[in-house]
Amino acid sequence: MNAEPADQIRLLDVQALDVRLSQLTHKRKSLPEHAEVDSLTKDLTQQRDLLVAAQTQASDAAREQTKAEQDVDQVRQRAARDQQRLDSGVGISARDLANLQSEVVSLAKRQGDLEDVVLEVMERLEASQERVTELTERVSALEAKLTDATARRDATTAELDAEAAKIAKDREIVVSSIPADLIALYEKIRVKQGGVGAARLYQRRCEGCRLELDMAEVNEIKAAARDQVVRHENCGRILVRTADSGI
Repeated sequence: MNAEPADQIRLLDVQALDVRLSQLTHKRKSLPEHAEVDSLTKDLTQQRDLLVAAQTQASDAAREQTKAEQDVDQVRQRAARDQQRLDSGVGISARDLANLQSEVVSLAKRQGDLEDVVLEVMERLEASQERVTELTERVSALEAKLTDATARRDATTAELDAEAAKIAKDREIVVSSIPADLIALYEKIRVKQGGVGAARLYQRRCEGCRLELDMAEVNEIKAAARDQVVRHENCGRILVRTADSGI
C-alpha cells in the first residue's frame, strides 16, 4: 500500500487521540467512586433490610402489648364483678361464696401473670423501638454518603465524557483528511494490537513494541519509497518514518 508521507504522519495524530480516548475510558471505568458507590449501596441495602425487620418486630410487639393489656383488663373487670358480688353477699349460697372467693384468688394470680407478660412485651417493644431508631440513623447516614459519592462519580464521569467527546470530534476531523484505505488498515491493526495500529520509527526502534529493528529490516525500509506504507516485521504495526527515524 502507498500513501503520502504527510498522511502517514497524520496517522500518528490519530493514534495519539486513540490512546487518549483509551486512557479516558480506562479512567472512567476505574474511578474509585464506582467501588465506593457499590459498597455504600450494598451496605445501605443491608441496613434497610435490618430496619424493615426491626420495624416488623416493633409492630408485632406493639400488637402483643395491646392484646396483653386487653387480657389484663378483662381479668380485672371479671375480678371486680366477683368482688362486688362478694361484698354485697345478696342471694349467695355458702357454696357460691366459696367458689367466688376461690375465683377471685385465681383471677388475682391470673392478673399478676398477665401483667408480667405485659411488662415483658413492653421491654421487647422498647428494645425494638431503640433498634429502629438506631437503624434509621444508620440508613440516613448511608443515604447521605451514597448521595455524595454518586454526585462525585457523576461529576467526574461527566467531565471525562465531555473530554472524550471533544477528542472524538478532533479525531473525526483528522481521519477525514487521511485516505480511507490507510485508515482501514490502521483500524484493523489497532484492533489486533491492543489499541496501537501505527507507531513512530524512532532511532531504528519501533515505538509500538519498543524493539529495535535488525539491520536487514532497516535496509529494507531504507530502500522503500517514501510513500510506501511499511510495517514492523515483529508486531505488524505501521511504521511511520520521520526525520528522527535514524534511517
